[in-house]
Amino acid sequence: MIEIKRYFEKMVDISEKDWEFFSSKLTRREFSKKSVLLKAGEKENYLSFIEEGIIRKCIPNEFEDSTFEFAFANNFVSAYDFFLTQKPSNYQLETISDTILWSVTFDDLQLIYAKTQIGNTIGRLASEELFLKKSKRELSLLTLSAEERYLNLCKEQPQLLQLIPLKFIASYIGITPQALSRIRKRIS
Repeated sequence: MIEIKRYFEKMVDISEKDWEFFSSKLTRREFSKKSVLLKAGEKENYLSFIEEGIIRKCIPNEFEDSTFEFAFANNFVSAYDFFLTQKPSNYQLETISDTILWSVTFDDLQLIYAKTQIGNTIGRLASEELFLKKSKRELSLLTLSAEERYLNLCKEQPQLLQLIPLKFIASYIGITPQALSRIRKRIS
């Protein structure tokens, strides 16, 4: 839980009283590798901070899932659009590695907003982080070639190549595993 406090303290001053209330609403959840945190069709009940692990967001498909986002330690994760609307999600969240989350429910987050001085700031920071990731991803899909997306991924997040199966990386950059193999061969 100390990591989430450090995360916020980098950006805002949080009083001990607000931290105590906020942290009392957090639930520690542990998942093994390949666990489904949220199935398509379920309601997203949690906004979570990743203490440890990697999570992927994907759209289940009969033949091959489409991966559209990865989330790592010291970041927030949620099917945030469905968390906000409290409607069933059309995608799922699953772990790529053993994962530890600190989660707050939708109802508890509303209490945090209402009862703490820092609550709205915390909510805004979490939602801004999720929004910026989403915008960056959308722009890369619209403006960069598959090879450029792969090279950016290698430059910005080189740990991905050791931690995430290449089939998920291929799906994430919008190509087949075979096309990724050709790109990797060409640039090596």
